[in-house]
Amino acid sequence: MTATTFIILVLIGLFAGVFSGLIGLGGGLIIIPALIYLLHMDQYTAQGTSLAIMLPPIGLMAAYNYYKVGALNLKYALIIAAAFFIGGYFGSKYAVTIPVDILRKIFAITLLIVAFRMLWSK
Repeated sequence: MTATTFIILVLIGLFAGVFSGLIGLGGGLIIIPALIYLLHMDQYTAQGTSLAIMLPPIGLMAAYNYYKVGALNLKYALIIAAAFFIGGYFGSKYAVTIPVDILRKIFAITLLIVAFRMLWSK
């Protein structure tokens, strides 16, 4: 793994953690597209890796199924999970200071951006 890849993984984890803590957004909504577009991971491996960071109790069996077919990058999942933990703390600390109506708009815009990006990308 290169230093650049490591930095990208940490940034994905921090960004997803902040947004998860900030607007209650599932980390996979951020992590999966980021792994696909930034690290050129295929959809299955991105999903398996994303599930692995949410293991106990959410994704243990699902991640295991991806692992059995070779579609899980455990090293990447562990790095993102550590950064996600820290990002979630800071995102949630900030979220409680934002007015509810603004927080709702941030959530909606985030969903739209991710959806449009995935629909119209190659």
